[in-house]
Amino acid sequence: MSTTINQQPVAANVSERRSLDRLNAMLEDESNPHALKLIGSDGEEVVLPTSVVTALRQLISYLVRDKAVTVVPVDKTLTTQEAADILNVSRPYLVKLLESGALPFTKVGSHRRVQFEDIMAYKQRRDAERTQALDRLAALNQEMGLYEP
Repeated sequence: MSTTINQQPVAANVSERRSLDRLNAMLEDESNPHALKLIGSDGEEVVLPTSVVTALRQLISYLVRDKAVTVVPVDKTLTTQEAADILNVSRPYLVKLLESGALPFTKVGSHRRVQFEDIMAYKQRRDAERTQALDRLAALNQEMGLYEP
């Protein structure tokens, strides 16, 4: 079995739109997450665990928005190119982040490796900082009378 990160992303096609919309509606109903079941070809029913329902919610929410998805284990070690692709930055820029200490990494021979969970933590911090900066900018614009709601 190949590693998950090397598998091709999964994207929904147009013919799946109706089913995805129905699945999304079912998964958004959080009133009774234990009501969701998987029925096998032999008729055996298995109640989906909360963790699976949560993962399906995330997966379906991307697919209904025409986003491709890949499942990656949190403890996955990434190459610098894979990490750069996740952050949507160039590999040289990512290497600068690593060398500046912004992200932890290990070396395997002369190659740098980054933990997926570290990339995602960095991404969350970066996104939060951007949101705060935009909020401050909007507040300044409002104070200066440059923004009309």
